[in-house]
Formats: sequence, C-alpha cells, structure tokens
Amino acid sequence: MIRRVVWIGGCTRRYTTTTTATTGSAAKKETPLTPTQFESIQEMLRVDQAGELAADAIYRGQLFALKETSPMKPLIQHMWDQEKHHRVILDTLCANNRVRPSVLSPVWYGMGFALGAGTALLGEKAAMMCTEVVEEVIGVHYNDQIRELVKIPDNESAQTLAQVIKVLRDEELEHRTHALQHDAKQAPLYDPLSFIIRTGCQGAIWVASRF
Repeated sequence: MIRRVVWIGGCTRRYTTTTTATTGSAAKKETPLTPTQFESIQEMLRVDQAGELAADAIYRGQLFALKETSPMKPLIQHMWDQEKHHRVILDTLCANNRVRPSVLSPVWYGMGFALGAGTALLGEKAAMMCTEVVEEVIGVHYNDQIRELVKIPDNESAQTLAQVIKVLRDEELEHRTHALQHDAKQAPLYDPLSFIIRTGCQGAIWVASRF
C-alpha cells in the first residue's frame, strides 16, 4: 500500500508501508511508518499549511497598512515572496498526502491579515516586532518537528521531509533576524504586545493540529 507524501523540487517521494529500493540485484527495505507516525506527519503538514497561510496574510496585511513611502516595504515584500513560496510547498505536500486542510483556514487567513495590518498601523517598529515574535514561534515549532522526524530511522521520506522543513525554518529565522536588525525590540508596548502575539500563535498551532 503506497501513500504519497513528500514533494520537493518537482520530485514526488512516497511514504510506504513496505518499500523496496533496488540497486542492481540488491534490494534494501525501508523501515515502514507506524500508523501513529503517519498520523503525526499528517498533523504536521496540516498545521504547517495553516501557519504558512497565516504568514502569507500577515505580510500582505503589513504591506497594505504601511505608507507607500515606507523604507520597510522592499524588505517586507521580500519576506512575503518567500512566504508565498512556502505556502506553495505546503499546499503541494498536503495535496500529495491527501491531508485535510484545517477547517479554520479562512479564520487563520483573516486573523493573519488583521495582525499584520494592525501592527503596521502602529508603525514600522511594531510591524517588525510582529515579524520577530511570529517567526520565533514558527522556528521553535519547526525545530520540534525536525527532532520528531529524525527519530524515525531508515525512512527516506521522513528524512526528506525533515530537510524540507529545515529549509523553511532557516528562512523563517532569517525573517526574525531582519526584524531584530530593524528595531523590533524598540516597538511601542513591546512586552505586552509580544506576549499576546506569542500566546496567540502558540494557541493557533494547538487548534490547527486538531481542527
């Protein structure tokens, strides 16, 4: 029984219950995923898809709310372009896996846009504070997933997925670095706002994993 899961660079890889890779006359068996592991990976993909959808909306909201003359717009556009690419990757992964999207996807998009636009209306530093906090939460979340995937021995698809997530994580953390370099910590009401945003993101991850 073959279950399609990982897509990267135009190549579809597969999670399987029994996979045999043949080199010449020799055959190497891939360790199958347990049902629990397979369900966990599907949950990862559903949460990540919801997260990248929200990130897409956050940057769209920031660009919408910032003044046309803002010097931050080129940087935010660059980060938004990367998030749109992340969203394509996750949409493809979920389609290949037949993973059900979060039923709250419209909510995640609306909340993301409101968060991006709302913080940008407070100023450029507040927009960068939003980016810093959100990307930090995402970086921690992706690291947790990578640690879980690398614990699955001798399964090429799980290891490939871990590598995909590493690339996404590195770009998210790059966004956090950009935000810190542009005075995120100097945003007005940094402590209460960052706490609210961080708690909201962590709560959204928990909800998306279940609905």
